[in-house]
Amino acid sequence: MKIISWNVNGIRAVAQKNFFNDLRLMNPDILCLQETKAQDDQVAETLAGINDYHIYSNSAEKKGYSGTAILSKTEPIAVTRDMGIDDHDQEGRILCLEYEKFYMVTVYVPNSGSELKRLDYRQDWDKAFFDYLKNLEKTKPVVVCGDFNVAHKAVDLARPKQNYNKSAGYMQEEIDGMDRFTQGGLTDTFRHFYPDVTDKYSWWSYRAGARGKNIGWRIDYFLVSESFLPEVKDAFILDQVMGSDHCPVGIELV
Repeated sequence: MKIISWNVNGIRAVAQKNFFNDLRLMNPDILCLQETKAQDDQVAETLAGINDYHIYSNSAEKKGYSGTAILSKTEPIAVTRDMGIDDHDQEGRILCLEYEKFYMVTVYVPNSGSELKRLDYRQDWDKAFFDYLKNLEKTKPVVVCGDFNVAHKAVDLARPKQNYNKSAGYMQEEIDGMDRFTQGGLTDTFRHFYPDVTDKYSWWSYRAGARGKNIGWRIDYFLVSESFLPEVKDAFILDQVMGSDHCPVGIELV
């Protein structure tokens, strides 16, 4: 089984590019999308031509903002949305599909913002989301993927010294939030397989030709419950796939 995650930075925008061809070439069994920037009916309309996937979405109350979706070749046992916490459930950031052997969760973690106005909120979110995942884990293992909006280690961004504690996505508070996941029973699959690999990123600023120069950040992840790790055969980053400021990332299961 191949599972892919992609922050598409607008499902309607990416659909005007090579999205459908990329989907055919990548051929994932499950495709998790973040930042759809569309309401549920707009997601359904945009993806209406796709016949071999079951399509689920979770939209923000604010139109044209945030949002998640999952395309799955296999029909899940159950579909749930959000955490059940009013303060965190207005922006369509979590979508969960239950399968026989695991929960598949896709997430679009709040960005702290260029002026760090949401940094405090972000810390509350990270803790609540961790608790949500650990609650799911009581039933069966969790596979969680998406845009976590943080570079975890210095190796995960091209310019760590210039950004540490200065830029959203590499504040110590955000790093601490990621530590909570990875120290709390969830494994970063890419780093599990490729602990020393550098220059592999999943997001690039649109400014100053950053992508062409590969001045990027790895902020899109697949985390899995430690008990599920033997089921994961490989992890990968598809940095040649264009269409968004993020590229797809994924895992292969045994």
